[in-house]
Amino acid sequence: NKLNRMSHRKFEAPRHGSLGFCPRRRTRHHKGRVRTFPKDDNSKKCHLTAFAGFKAGMTHIVRDVVKPGSKLHKKEIVEAVTVIEVPPMVVVGLVGYIDTPRGLRALTTVWANKLDKNTLRRFYKNWYASKKKRAFAKYT
Repeated sequence: NKLNRMSHRKFEAPRHGSLGFCPRRRTRHHKGRVRTFPKDDNSKKCHLTAFAGFKAGMTHIVRDVVKPGSKLHKKEIVEAVTVIEVPPMVVVGLVGYIDTPRGLRALTTVWANKLDKNTLRRFYKNWYASKKKRAFAKYT
């Protein structure tokens, strides 16, 4: 009987999730990065363009809707919200760029003279076991 025969495995038991996220385990280093920067505006003075934040989880809130003409106007609704953790940021250095015919190019880097001990610890996997603590030693 043709109807009782099994089909291909990809139809019978398709895989769950992308293989691009393998291996599925907790990371060894919880350090984010800025993936995109806003377009630079030369008319404005030098300023901070990005700030590191991490998604800590989700929760819900109860809020009043202020939307005249809507059925929900002046009523309470429950909405999902994302909690973003923003740890304190320490400036370690600045990069100066120069405009070239092919776009911006890094011209020079200026490093901080003094860094807190807790900040230096972040640059080592094992601070206690490292013999020579050389991070930013050349620049101080």
